[in-house]
Amino acid sequence: MSDQELFYLLALLKVDGVGDIMAKKLITHCGSAEAIFKTNSTQIAAIDGVGSVLLKNLQDKAVFEKADQELKFIRSNQINVSYFQAKEYPDRLKHCIDSPVLIFTAGQINLKNKKIISIVGTRQVTSYGSEICKKLIEDLAPLNPVIVSGFAYGVDIVAHQFAMDYNLQTIGVLAHGLNQIYPKTHKRYMSKMEENGGFITEFWSSSNADRENFVRRNRIVAGISEATIVIESADKGGSLITANLANDYNRDVFAVPGRITDKYSQGCNNLIKTQKANMLTNAADLVYMLNWDIENKVKTVQKQLFVDLEADEQIVYDFLLKNGKELLDVIALQCNLPIYKISGILLNMELKGVVRPLPGKLFESI
Repeated sequence: MSDQELFYLLALLKVDGVGDIMAKKLITHCGSAEAIFKTNSTQIAAIDGVGSVLLKNLQDKAVFEKADQELKFIRSNQINVSYFQAKEYPDRLKHCIDSPVLIFTAGQINLKNKKIISIVGTRQVTSYGSEICKKLIEDLAPLNPVIVSGFAYGVDIVAHQFAMDYNLQTIGVLAHGLNQIYPKTHKRYMSKMEENGGFITEFWSSSNADRENFVRRNRIVAGISEATIVIESADKGGSLITANLANDYNRDVFAVPGRITDKYSQGCNNLIKTQKANMLTNAADLVYMLNWDIENKVKTVQKQLFVDLEADEQIVYDFLLKNGKELLDVIALQCNLPIYKISGILLNMELKGVVRPLPGKLFESI
């Protein structure tokens, strides 16, 4: 991304009243962040959701000074920046309507591995929770998953530590800018994490670890992953927010059950009881539900004779034939079909006997 492109994107995100959803709407309408500032007010006013207050805020020249300051920080510290329309932007995060327009990363992050899971839980992790986390990561290690968490106290840092112990890539999603670290006691883990993984944030260098930022951070934890696992949680807490966000994003959620008298099992037990999470007792549960035990082989068989496929069905079939099993939302993205339409297409193809559904919201050609 050029400095000019990044400059205008940063400026847009500093406009009061412009969040990620509105920013995407403006960019889609005008073509680029730069074009937004150069388009006349009458055209901008025609965009759904734009009122007189926002039009006035778009004229605020102070946003350019703030953008220039942040751009200098990004370039001087060699921060990696990923734009929501760019190829390198995390695939699953693209499907979240409220995903950040820009994310900033540090380290050696490689998200081409499709086995990405988030592990979250209480900051007061017990020995039970720690042992469960270790056993889970140990058993999953041969499958080389990426372990994502929030780099906080408790379950988060335990998950990061065990991932590093088994040489797995691990990513900490931060609730502040990359010019600081919270909690400070976790600074000792940074170098090793950045060797195989690293850190992701949407926050600028001017952002501190404020309370509201942790809730915003959680949507990245939930959205970037194939599944979210809650190890331990009280009946209220940030990990439950992450689980709810994952459900909203149509991702799989797992919770480790515990004794009904244990404080930090109440949240997990309630997730299972209300069917907001699958019960997780061992790594095999996760592997089965996410369909990781089925090899992703490219099929060489041809479509059955005398099965007539519509044009969109043929596009989907050819994609699955080439790529093997794939997630519903990835099929929609790669085949350039709306998500509401792809569900019906896949159902018709299933009835015709040319595709079949798999655990974990996956589909493959037959």
